[in-house]
Amino acid sequence: VQLQESGGGSVQSGGSLRLSCAASGNIYKNFIMAWFRQAPGKDREKVADISRYGSSTTYADSVKGRFTISRDNAKNTLYLQMNSLKPEDTAMYYCAARLVGSSTYSYWGQGTQVTVSS
Repeated sequence: VQLQESGGGSVQSGGSLRLSCAASGNIYKNFIMAWFRQAPGKDREKVADISRYGSSTTYADSVKGRFTISRDNAKNTLYLQMNSLKPEDTAMYYCAARLVGSSTYSYWGQGTQVTVSS
């Protein structure tokens, strides 16, 4: 599986962005998907994940109520809608995939930068 993120950019505090992650291959539905982020000097953080058919999602406390993860298996695409953005959301955002039954995210995109100014 190859993953490619898009949709990052610069936005003012309170603004919104929608990230997309396009996946290659027709086995996309066999993967649990997630968004991670990493800011300079900080550890990588899992922002949200979603089950293979989208029926179950989890979020980091820091983004609950502001971010929404979703997927379209017909389009092999993962999304992250980010609202009410804060300067502390500034980071490189990565999508990642792990096979159902595996505990390891083995597939990663190159990342897309999100910068939120106050």
